[in-house]
Amino acid sequence: MAGLEGAFLCLGNPLLDVSAVVDQAFLDKYEIKLANQILAEEKHLPMYGELAALPNVEYIPGGAGQNTTRITQWMLQVPHATSYMGCIGDDEFGRKMTEVATAEGVNLDHLLLPENLALLHKARVVYCTGFFITVSPASIEHVAKHCAENDKIYAMNLSAPFIVQVPPFKKVLMDSMPYIDFLFGNEIEAAALAASEGWEGLSLEEVAKKMSRMPKANGCRPRVVVFTQGCDPTIVAVGGRVSRYPVMLLAKEELVDTNGAGDAFVGGFMSQLVCGKDIAECCRAGNYAANTVIQRSGCTFPAKPTFTWN
Repeated sequence: MAGLEGAFLCLGNPLLDVSAVVDQAFLDKYEIKLANQILAEEKHLPMYGELAALPNVEYIPGGAGQNTTRITQWMLQVPHATSYMGCIGDDEFGRKMTEVATAEGVNLDHLLLPENLALLHKARVVYCTGFFITVSPASIEHVAKHCAENDKIYAMNLSAPFIVQVPPFKKVLMDSMPYIDFLFGNEIEAAALAASEGWEGLSLEEVAKKMSRMPKANGCRPRVVVFTQGCDPTIVAVGGRVSRYPVMLLAKEELVDTNGAGDAFVGGFMSQLVCGKDIAECCRAGNYAANTVIQRSGCTFPAKPTFTWN
């Protein structure tokens, strides 16, 4: 696929995921809920030492945005089709993360260095995670306006309930909404968003339609709202209409780890979006990528995808 170098750019918070199998007592000790994301507090600091001491611990380059970028790159199989920007520490873990991501074909850089703005100017699709709201609202504003002014696609993810529950974070999200062409979230995040807007009692479909109808700064395309809901069909709202796309069913014994499933869905979706495919193909690729990842530990994948392009 020619002409795809630099087509996708993501801004996010790069992490090195520490993955291990733990019991309920461990979760209770650190007040951690399943299928949720939180900002770590001082009380969580001892947790990392405990995890590192476990015999089954794995270290995987992660963070929601980096996961999505790695999946997009994997699906496209075009060297340097994707770029990722964020801040890492100058330490062993930061170097390890850079090494692995670069080996997978992802460009790594920082936004406002003049020589790196070329990555933004080259990209067809720019994606920010909701988590990035906690770090650099100014960067979000910069890339969102750039996309609107240049008829590029700008996408964001709700990422976690706390993004819409903490007023300063919610404000950044809503200030960005006029520039968002594609909004992603899962059913838990969508419910939190609805509650924050006073829409309790509305169905997921109605929440998606309301978000799709909010004003946009660029009128060249309608907003597309995509809500995943685990094993239930993916909901897509655009132009006042809602469509449902079935997921790939998986036997219970084949399910290994749902961490990264949402990130993988967006990565698969983006692999088709940068190629100009329609929503149905984007969702098909997203569901394929998510299905692949949940059969493995962490957000990992085989050397090459078996996805059939249409």
